[in-house]
Amino acid sequence: MTTYHFVAASERFLTEEEPLEEVLSERRRHYAEQGREIDFWLIRQPAFLSAPELAELAAQVPSPSAAVVSTDASFITFMKLRLEFVAEGRFEAPSASIPDALASCAGTAV
Repeated sequence: MTTYHFVAASERFLTEEEPLEEVLSERRRHYAEQGREIDFWLIRQPAFLSAPELAELAAQVPSPSAAVVSTDASFITFMKLRLEFVAEGRFEAPSASIPDALASCAGTAV
């Protein structure tokens, strides 16, 4: 199993009100320079928020939701500090309640 860390908020907040695209593009560029594999994803309407163990946290996130998910806890801490008004959490997958960490209720991860 892998531990995934995330910040979640309304899709509108993450994709329209915040310069998230700029932050993620810069991160991709940095990873390319370092020869690192991408370990973060933007997921619109993340399916993992439907897991029973995340119900309390999911109740704090307006719908439709979006999340930035990563296996790098430090990156998610940075995102929480950068974005402020987001819920932060973590989960392990694959599991019975979260078979696919990057699944979306609306399609696939970006």
